[in-house]
Amino acid sequence: MKTKRILISLTLTGVMYALLVSFSSAPESSNYEAIQQKKWVAPASADKIVNPLKGDVKAAASGKKLYKVLCLVCHGPKGKGDGMAGSGLTPKPTNLTTEAFQSQSDGAIFWKITEGRAPMASYKTSIPEKKRWEIINYIRTLK
Repeated sequence: MKTKRILISLTLTGVMYALLVSFSSAPESSNYEAIQQKKWVAPASADKIVNPLKGDVKAAASGKKLYKVLCLVCHGPKGKGDGMAGSGLTPKPTNLTTEAFQSQSDGAIFWKITEGRAPMASYKTSIPEKKRWEIINYIRTLK
């Protein structure tokens, strides 16, 4: 029951953050879009982070449940970056099914989920490490 309340709280926080960011106005700058659309690259050191749950089918199943609660609102039901809350965000949520995304190491994806980059929040303190790995295991099934 406590876990369910935490997940609901995290979901509401994520949705509120996404809505807040999507309704904020962009600065008056011709370079704003170019700056916001820069490719998001994790540092090389992130590639050395090893997924302790790699290949764990139960972890992927748990990750699917977490994805539906926490990620679907922006990344969409199939991970294509077409979630309802993501439509007003700049940059748009990543399409998690693309070769470009899927070719990243688990460590790079873990680093991005952990650190965040506007408009994506950092989940370092709000999603336990094991749960972030479970989400990554599920995301790997979206190819």
